[in-house]
Amino acid sequence: MLSRLALRSVAARQSPSTALIARTSASSTEVSGVRDEKNFPRPVRGEPGKVRLGFFPEEWFQFFHSKTGVTGPYTFGVGLATYLFSKEIYVMEHEYYTGLSIFIMVYYASTRFGPKLAEFLDKEVEKVESSWNSGRLETIKSLEDAIAAEKDSQWRAQGQELLIEAKKENVLLQLEAAYRERMMSAYQEVKRRLDYQLEKSVLERRIAQKNMVDWIVANVTKAITPDQEKQALDRCIADLAALAKN
Repeated sequence: MLSRLALRSVAARQSPSTALIARTSASSTEVSGVRDEKNFPRPVRGEPGKVRLGFFPEEWFQFFHSKTGVTGPYTFGVGLATYLFSKEIYVMEHEYYTGLSIFIMVYYASTRFGPKLAEFLDKEVEKVESSWNSGRLETIKSLEDAIAAEKDSQWRAQGQELLIEAKKENVLLQLEAAYRERMMSAYQEVKRRLDYQLEKSVLERRIAQKNMVDWIVANVTKAITPDQEKQALDRCIADLAALAKN
């Protein structure tokens, strides 16, 4: 109760500008969809503090332990109960025994069935917590998959750039091969024509030489008389006879 009053008093004292800033920051955080873990950490389920005798906090015993020792809290409790009962501040009427019996039953139930009930409730809490976290984990998993797919797409895009460069080089090689083929075709065509001109000139020279030789032989043959031919024949026979003797 006191804590609620303290919170209300603090909220009342808070200035409008501070509330506006807090509301604006909260709304901006919700709109952006990204939780600021540093300024707004996720709530964590707290574990209950240690107790003794079922409901007495451990801090009370620690408070007495530093002043009265180990038995101090128990002595204080027994002495206080004795004082209340002896002075009839707390009257042991029929409601007292009813409460005492109820307390014994509650204590027995808590010690006998409390651990199992606590284990069951802890499992249920863990199931609820896991169901709450499953959506967040699935969202994180989907975002991680999207990031991995984006990285894979970037890697494929880089591969496409390399493929385009290779295709460009292949096209340049094909152009170079076509250029060299055409150059070779032009070279062969020019060589064929030059070979034709060379063979033509050689053939013309050979024909002219043959005609010249035939013309000279024909004219020489026409210029030789029968007497000259007979004299040349006789001289050849004489030369042959001389060679035979030798």
